[in-house]
Amino acid sequence: MTARSDGTAPIPSVPGAAYRNLAVATIGFALTFWAWNLISPLGTTLGDKLSLSSFQQSLMVAVPVIVGSLGRVPVGALTDRFGAKTMFPLVTALTIVPVLLLVVVKDSYAGLLVVGFFLGLGGTTFAIGVPLVNSWFPPARRGFAIGVFGMGMGGVALSGYFTPRIYKHGENLPFVVLAVALAAFAAVSYFLLADRPDRVVPTTSLGKRLGDAGRLRVTWELAALYAIGFGGIVAFGVYLPTYLKTWYELSPTDAGSRAAGFALVTVIFRPIGGWLSDRVHPAVVTSWALGVVGVMAVCQAFEPHLVPGGTVFLLVMAAGLGTSSGSVFAMVARVTPPPQVGSVTGIVGATGGLGGFVPPLVMGAVYSAKSSYAIGFMLLSDLALAGCVYAYGRMRDVGPTPVPRQTA
Repeated sequence: MTARSDGTAPIPSVPGAAYRNLAVATIGFALTFWAWNLISPLGTTLGDKLSLSSFQQSLMVAVPVIVGSLGRVPVGALTDRFGAKTMFPLVTALTIVPVLLLVVVKDSYAGLLVVGFFLGLGGTTFAIGVPLVNSWFPPARRGFAIGVFGMGMGGVALSGYFTPRIYKHGENLPFVVLAVALAAFAAVSYFLLADRPDRVVPTTSLGKRLGDAGRLRVTWELAALYAIGFGGIVAFGVYLPTYLKTWYELSPTDAGSRAAGFALVTVIFRPIGGWLSDRVHPAVVTSWALGVVGVMAVCQAFEPHLVPGGTVFLLVMAAGLGTSSGSVFAMVARVTPPPQVGSVTGIVGATGGLGGFVPPLVMGAVYSAKSSYAIGFMLLSDLALAGCVYAYGRMRDVGPTPVPRQTA
């Protein structure tokens, strides 16, 4: 225990194994997130090659989000039951299959949709890492720790920057390189990850655990807020390269680099959101962050020049989205009983991912119909400001959820 100088209750010490698990899980999350976002940086290149419409391109880059989102629900519940030591290497290894299949289907739109669907498996590791990190860190440090783990979403930035550059040296090379990296991590993580020895293993069925988590009002409140924050990150991650290329007429490489910069800002601010939530109520942090997103979305809706206006608005928006993503999961750690963290994380994470599935389709459809993205940004501002008000008005009063009794 670490004593406090003000005489208040001491903060429990954190074992070294906690930091090892945090580091390994964050690296794995980044790699699998790269796989989840593998098609997006190549979206415009593949779209031009296959003569796809704006909506078809949007659908192609958005499809992996489906499984990566919905798959978090059962994967989170399975993590509660079998532990992250089993689930993380297993899911990572399975993700290799669709990554390599992209070599076969890259010249077929139908094939890309099918393989992209299964590529979404890489996005489910979020629901594995959160309960792992949550179990190893004391409540006073969980916000920051989960925020650090959330930096693994920087896999979007890695994909945006490296995938198009590797692709230039060989059309199959990015898929092969990532498959090798995933295989290496799957092997290493099996030996380095460890579930907490006193981890509570639920004895009830998968269906009952998901049902119990689904009956908690706070699950759906957090899911709605996360759908705005993290959903915005996912949406920009998969569609920003297309937006920059279409509206600002950037080259695919330049668009990918700038999109990677956007993703990097969200990565940096996610642990900041968690750190702030350890000191201020996470609902307050979430409210301010979403308020900033709403204002910046309105500014971008007026279609400013990319430099300096558009760049500033998009980067500040990225900071708000990253902060809110970290603060929302700080609330998950605060109000969810430990045996249910995986199940609740799965539902909240799934909703957040699905929140990123719809905007690219809307943006593509709006641009096809109106040749403008203004309506899409105004819709984002409406959602963000609504979340700002709800988080401040309702979520400040949410306290810890009682631990339910386990039955055999």
